[in-house]
Amino acid sequence: MLTQETSNTPIDSSEGSIITTGGLKLSGADLQGIDLNRGSLMEADLSGANLQNTDLIKADLVGANLSGANLQKAELIKANLSGADLSGADLSDADLRSANLTGANLSNTNLKGADLSKANLTNADLRGAFHSEADLTGANLTSVQLV
Repeated sequence: MLTQETSNTPIDSSEGSIITTGGLKLSGADLQGIDLNRGSLMEADLSGANLQNTDLIKADLVGANLSGANLQKAELIKANLSGADLSGADLSDADLRSANLTGANLSNTNLKGADLSKANLTNADLRGAFHSEADLTGANLTSVQLV
């Protein structure tokens, strides 16, 4: 099990989902390609972390700090990112189908080729986000900030 005390050691998620108590500090960590499926990472500090090709399907990232993180090709299907800070993150080619991004800060993010179909982006901040080729089919864009 990953805890705050072990956050500076290599992470092995082979025994199952990661469960934390919140507030985990993994700023700048290299978590590329690991399985965090259904992980509870509420309010975690993952700013600048490398999460490329990481499995975050159904992960709980409520209020997490993912600013400047590399989430290229990450799987975030049905992940809960409500209130998360993803400002300046690279989400190119990420899979965010049916993800909850209510009130999330996505300002200045790279969403090129990202799949946001059926995602909930209510009250999300998308100012300055690069969303060329992003799939927003069926996404809830109520009160989204674009400018």
